Amino acid sequence: MIKIVVFVVIVAALTLGLGYLIEADGTGLAQARITLNGVEYTLTPVMMVIGALVLLLAVWLLLKLASFLVALLRFINGDETALSRHFHRNRERKGYAALSDGMMALASGEGRLAIAKAQKAEKYLHKPELTDLVTAQAAEMMGDRKKAEETYKKLLTRDGTRFVGIRGIMKQKLASGDTNTALQLAERAFALKPKHEEVQDTLLQLQAEKADWTGARKTLQAKLKHGTLPRDVYKRRDAVLALSQATEIENRDESIAAAEKAIEANRNSPDLVPAAAKAARAYIAQKRPRNAIRVLKKAWETHPHPDLAAAYAEIEPNETPDERIKRFVPLTRINPDHRETRLLKAELNLAAEHFPEARRSLGDLVEKEPDARVLAIMAAIEKGEGAPDQVVRGWLAKAVTAPRGPQWVCDNCKTIHGEWRPTCTNCGAFDTLSWKTPAQSEVVLPAQANMLPLIIGALEDKSPAEDPAVVPEANPGMIDVSPVEREPKAPDATEPADAEILGEPNEAARAEAASASK
Repeated sequence: MIKIVVFVVIVAALTLGLGYLIEADGTGLAQARITLNGVEYTLTPVMMVIGALVLLLAVWLLLKLASFLVALLRFINGDETALSRHFHRNRERKGYAALSDGMMALASGEGRLAIAKAQKAEKYLHKPELTDLVTAQAAEMMGDRKKAEETYKKLLTRDGTRFVGIRGIMKQKLASGDTNTALQLAERAFALKPKHEEVQDTLLQLQAEKADWTGARKTLQAKLKHGTLPRDVYKRRDAVLALSQATEIENRDESIAAAEKAIEANRNSPDLVPAAAKAARAYIAQKRPRNAIRVLKKAWETHPHPDLAAAYAEIEPNETPDERIKRFVPLTRINPDHRETRLLKAELNLAAEHFPEARRSLGDLVEKEPDARVLAIMAAIEKGEGAPDQVVRGWLAKAVTAPRGPQWVCDNCKTIHGEWRPTCTNCGAFDTLSWKTPAQSEVVLPAQANMLPLIIGALEDKSPAEDPAVVPEANPGMIDVSPVEREPKAPDATEPADAEILGEPNEAARAEAASASK
């Protein structure tokens, strides 16, 4: 609209000016007299305007002729492209102006204008390596994936733009969910530019999603080699990949190779809990208990965890509960005030029927951190000490509705996982799972009670107990114990089912807790 208004104003001004000139020419008031060689010339206003225009045209032609002569002299002196540049200079000026406008439109989010300017620039410049790139990015901005992919494919035909084309198509495939093709394109892009950090990260994530642990470790080494990854971060992530390799090899019943990978993972990152537990079990299988103890104690110094305690128990699977308490002393002396250490001591004493000591081990956790596991242990202690059923049921009711406590939580999307994984099952992020209490602690995984994860030892049932079918499934990382034979008992309809998690006082408390661990 503004252009139309300006055009109308200019036409009106020219028309008005021309009218004044014609009127002045008719009256003869405004005239110019020029004398050349004794001859006098009289110029009217119209003649003066025409003469000025002719003079400007002559000057312009003179400049063009001078420019042509300069180009001709350069060509004669050996510059083979001087004449072609001379004749195409104006086209280049228009082309680069259009390209500049297209890039500005792209930066300002005007996709359609950017495509139009790119097409105009191509008409003048014939440089598709520049204009196609602007067109592809503008099409991406507009959401036209088909046009963007077609344009990126054009870039594949030239050596200078092949990487840009591959990267562009790779992003298109990732956006559409075609991760198989995206992985192949990422590998090609990595082969062309192994130092490109974005391609490295994309390739590493895709390889981890496809469980290509060997390829992922090579990509990780490339990141370290080219300086895009600190060495400490490299060692941690390489440990995660080695642990994943160990798990995969173990699934193929290659125990020796799996053990080597697990030990390598623990060597690279001693504080990685799953690697420490798997390495300890590998040492146990090799009859090297001292190595297993050393690995578990070092990991416990940094991150006390139920899986570490479970692996520590497997070193001597046939010991009595009292013997196990004594053997665990070197471990429980490390981080004695840590929550996990206190819970471990409480569970060990509970298995040995040392109920007062189990209560002392819990300390103030019941008041400060009353999650399901703490409250379930407290219910077992009360039952073992002969407390009334209503007291035990009260603790169990609290345990059912209490937060679940620390779990494997993705730092990226906050998704809760039942067991550690190298990648998040929700967002696909690599090495983002941490053992911590979720922000929404009321979220509980299905069929996961996580109560009493270390009630260990083969126990004998000394009194009738409730049906074990009501006992929730134990948390991964618990130590397996031998099941206890129980006499069937009809459930009391007046009592909540959660009370059946535990049996009768003292001996039965251990038996039911052992079943929960199973």
